[in-house]
Amino acid sequence: MSDLEKAMSTIIEVFHKYSEKEGDKHKLKKAELRELMNNELSNFLGEIKDQETVDKVMESLDANRDEECDFQEFVSFIAMITIACHEFFEQE
Repeated sequence: MSDLEKAMSTIIEVFHKYSEKEGDKHKLKKAELRELMNNELSNFLGEIKDQETVDKVMESLDANRDEECDFQEFVSFIAMITIACHEFFEQE
């Protein structure tokens, strides 16, 4: 696989690693999203300790307002973080 294909595969695997912990294996609950952010994105986002931050992130991601983050919403989140990181590193 190419580097990009590996990256896409990794995104899918990470989503399912956390979404399969509780309930629907195709959606992240708030606790799963928080654990994913803290374990997989802490170098970019820092450790998220307060529930209010998780609530705000979930609210901004939850396009269909079902209080869960599906894969499409998750990919949008990853894209936003990637864009922000690209802009930051471009300025450096």
